[in-house]
Amino acid sequence: MPRARVTAFITAIALGLLIQPAPHAQSAAGGETPTIDQLISLKRVGSPAISPNGQWVAYTVRDTNWDENAYHTEIWLADAKSGELRQLTSHAKKSSTSPSWSPDGTRLAFATDRDDKRQVYVIDPRGGEARKLTAVEEGVGGFAWSPDGKSIAYTSTEAKTEADKDREKKFGEFDVIGEGYRMSHLWVFDIAAQKGRRLTSGAFTVGQFAWSPDGTRIAFDHRVNPANTSGATADISIVSVADGTVRPLVTQAGADSGPVWSPDGSKIAFASAMTREFSFLNTSIAVIPASGGRIENISAAFDEDPSIVRWTPAGIFFAASDRTWSFLYSIDPATRAVKKYSPSDRWIGSGFSLTPDGQTVAYIAADASTLGEVYVSPVAPLGAEARSAKAARKLTDMSAQVARWAKSALEVVSWKSQDGATIEGVLHKPIGFQAGKKYPLFVVIHGGPTGVSRPTAFSSASIYPIDIWTAKGALVLEPNYRGSAGYGEAFRSLNVRNLGVGDAWDVLSGIDHLIKEGLADPNQVGTMGWSQGGYISAFLTTHDSARFKAVSVGAGISDWMTYYVNTDITQFTRHYLKATPWDDPEIYAKTSPITYVKTAKAPTLIQHGATDQRVPPPNAFQLYRGLQDVGVPSKLIIYKGFEGVGHGPSKPKSSRAVMQHNLEWFDKYIWGVSTAPTSQDGAGVPKGK
Repeated sequence: MPRARVTAFITAIALGLLIQPAPHAQSAAGGETPTIDQLISLKRVGSPAISPNGQWVAYTVRDTNWDENAYHTEIWLADAKSGELRQLTSHAKKSSTSPSWSPDGTRLAFATDRDDKRQVYVIDPRGGEARKLTAVEEGVGGFAWSPDGKSIAYTSTEAKTEADKDREKKFGEFDVIGEGYRMSHLWVFDIAAQKGRRLTSGAFTVGQFAWSPDGTRIAFDHRVNPANTSGATADISIVSVADGTVRPLVTQAGADSGPVWSPDGSKIAFASAMTREFSFLNTSIAVIPASGGRIENISAAFDEDPSIVRWTPAGIFFAASDRTWSFLYSIDPATRAVKKYSPSDRWIGSGFSLTPDGQTVAYIAADASTLGEVYVSPVAPLGAEARSAKAARKLTDMSAQVARWAKSALEVVSWKSQDGATIEGVLHKPIGFQAGKKYPLFVVIHGGPTGVSRPTAFSSASIYPIDIWTAKGALVLEPNYRGSAGYGEAFRSLNVRNLGVGDAWDVLSGIDHLIKEGLADPNQVGTMGWSQGGYISAFLTTHDSARFKAVSVGAGISDWMTYYVNTDITQFTRHYLKATPWDDPEIYAKTSPITYVKTAKAPTLIQHGATDQRVPPPNAFQLYRGLQDVGVPSKLIIYKGFEGVGHGPSKPKSSRAVMQHNLEWFDKYIWGVSTAPTSQDGAGVPKGK
């Protein structure tokens, strides 16, 4: 973003020009309409961790600190029997995350960056101050208690060597791509001695790990380097805690990761691509003897992507999606029989944490009218006298924050795409919906493509102000287009060598379905999305633009060749297009939005992070220049300060800006309302056109 536009944006914030609905504006149905700031400020729960005896559940609460422009997280504690809640950690500016119980349930470890780098602290849940354990130069990654509670294993990135420091002092900072990686390795911290000891070293980087039940070994996955492109090299080894001897265990082709020990320590389960080079489709739960031997794919008959939670005497528990829903499952390693654990077939659970005996589970559940809440329940399969539904105890009440807000009715709808594929989507009906009336339609397309939209209330609170639009009288459709998670591997594969093309079929047929049903006004349709959703929106704005009054492209791909040579995940393109640009330039052209830019007509907003590594900014500039050259009203906004890989808003004020800019764009082109902009005008046809 040019300096003048940054200055204008900051000035607009300072002057209070972020025009939003009044804080307590009433919708047609009588409830209050939330503002952008209120949506961003919603407190959210996460990371439930149940104590070994099932008596306590630790969990996190994320709040919004506007003064520090940061999301702030603290750990809370719930009594599973009485329901009593209390805050366990407190720091003015730094967060505490990743609660983890000691094996005897008397201590709780957690991670915090209150000392700049992320370190492990421990606290007595009965009260008292937290005590710092680690003091690692580069900070701590993952960590886990030893079975006897005397040690904590953790990963940490190697510190810069003296040679590295001398080089920077002489030449400044620079990177040689593909070289000079600093690896992450395993350490063990002796709590009594207050001392860490390195366990692994070498030309590999450690990811996930797990202690053996007897505490003598640690199984860990590792790759050749930390680059995202090395994911397929992930293997599993076992290290002896006593002397650091490393023994390879799983060395087959394809990614193998996330080892989990059986209760008796004789076997290890793990997530596996089962020798496939790419793992963007379903992975499997595989099992191997801890001593080595034949690998068994025990979940081959389960047609979705399982995520292992824990191996207990009752079986291997895992989480997985089922269309728009998500559940806890178990699989018997011997019989391979799968059970589903849920109060009903239409349920959304996540964050499952099980007691070691597999009898009690803490989790987060949400639905169309509530925010995510922390629950605790006996583990009972679906249909087992609905025991889990009757006995589940809700421990939090985050939904009290939205009790007075107007709530959109959410439905899961389905339709047939151009090639006959059945597509589902989440439909948000406008507040005060009236049958027989046609409404403006906003299509919000999720990322991924293996993401999934679910029917949960107030879930969009960082990019698109869905709940403001439904309060203003719009339909919002979130399509689970081909490639989405939850619908089986064949469905995930429908956009292989068909990206954009098949995805567009699914979006357009969904729009046609709502028009045919008499719900949507065909003359007031807009589309938007971030990441893969931004790519699909870019494809639609250049390929079938006449259908839309306005489009918003967030962190979207405009040219697959540009993307291929710039992204940090080139294997993504290799998987979906099955070729490099040099092998098959035609498929790259066919699926690239920029190929069709001369047919573009719809006013298009382009939003992108300045340091995006996943979908680098050249994609945004390429689309913007093409639209400008053909005379399409368009605006490009480059956001600074996105953290991590820079692929999306990570701070409250950046989310405020992204949401506000979308609100302004669609206000102008769908509602015909001119609001005070947060950036200089800059949109429209170039001079002389």
